[in-house]
Amino acid sequence: MHRKKHMWKMRLVAAGLVAILGISCFQSASASALSKAKNKKSEAQTALDNANADIENIQSQQQELQSQIDALDADLVNIIMNLDILEGELSDKQTELDNVTVQLAQAQEDEQNQYDAMKKRIVYMYENGDDSYIEALVGATDFSDLLNRLEYAQQIYDYDRNLLTQYQETVQQVADLKSQVETEKAELEEVQQSYQEQQASYESMIAEKQSQMSDFDTQLASAQSLAAQYKATVDEQNEIIRQEQAAAAAAAAQNNNKGNNTTTANNNNGSNTGGDSTTGGSTGGGGLNPPFSTSVSGSDVVSYACQFIGNPYVWGGESLTNGADCSGFIKSVYANFGISLPHSSVALQRAGSEVSYENAQPGDIVCYAGHVAIYMGGGQIVHASSPSTGIKTGSATYRSIISVRRVL
Repeated sequence: MHRKKHMWKMRLVAAGLVAILGISCFQSASASALSKAKNKKSEAQTALDNANADIENIQSQQQELQSQIDALDADLVNIIMNLDILEGELSDKQTELDNVTVQLAQAQEDEQNQYDAMKKRIVYMYENGDDSYIEALVGATDFSDLLNRLEYAQQIYDYDRNLLTQYQETVQQVADLKSQVETEKAELEEVQQSYQEQQASYESMIAEKQSQMSDFDTQLASAQSLAAQYKATVDEQNEIIRQEQAAAAAAAAQNNNKGNNTTTANNNNGSNTGGDSTTGGSTGGGGLNPPFSTSVSGSDVVSYACQFIGNPYVWGGESLTNGADCSGFIKSVYANFGISLPHSSVALQRAGSEVSYENAQPGDIVCYAGHVAIYMGGGQIVHASSPSTGIKTGSATYRSIISVRRVL
């Protein structure tokens, strides 16, 4: 009887050793897989951070380039408007030039007619010689009549001379006016040519920058594709880590149960070989929920941030009233409570302490790929959303959440 009991104990011990060795091998393999998954996750997270930084940089350059294109477009519109006005002025100037040309032709014709008439009278007086004067003297009835005849002849000469002078002056005035109008038109044409050259230059610059924008779009799409791949790798490794941790916890619980059963069996001297104990170890859980390290109230942070809802989104901005981007908005809100944060959505993913989303509290920072927001509670966020929507509230899960950070 004693020999049988001793043999039974030896078998029980051997079985326990085999079980312990099996669990030990399993734990070793699990620890290796867990370490490998964590390394892969770390590498993928670093690559994801770099990809998000590239995305943010590309978007920043796109925003700057778009501002340049908008400024060039505004200048081009102004040039085109000036060209339209200039074309109207040139048309008016051409009409004025046409009218002056007609006036000059008429004045020159009048001058020529007067000159021809004066020549005829001079020729007539020359051909008749002094006879006209003799006839005037002889034909005069008295001295008074003689003076009147001589004065009349002089008046005719003076009239012809003065009239011709007036015509010549008119021709010169009209000719000067025509020259002035031609000069003014030439100046307008030079301005028009300058505007046309500027228009061509602006159109060329806009085309070049739009080509650069297209290149940025390609780069952005590539960076976003890489970020999505890295994000998928991080998610995949997180799932592996979760599974390995769950398996390790289950193995630990099983080992604990077997240990308890062995102890009980030994205490009972082998009288109970069934071992129906159900006592197991805890798997923990509850996620990450670090304590607050400041006396700042998260609700106060949210209330303060909500004062600026409706204000504009401005890339690179930090003004809560005149415009801020997502990280600039967060930086300025928390600065009001004496908390210094970086102006970078990527850097904010590493700020403070990690929090599980299910444990997120008002005032925590919700991080997305290339974007950040302030958690309000109840699944809501307040953030500088986009240029078209500005500062607004919304659902915290409208995008895939990368991390939640506690900085209070």
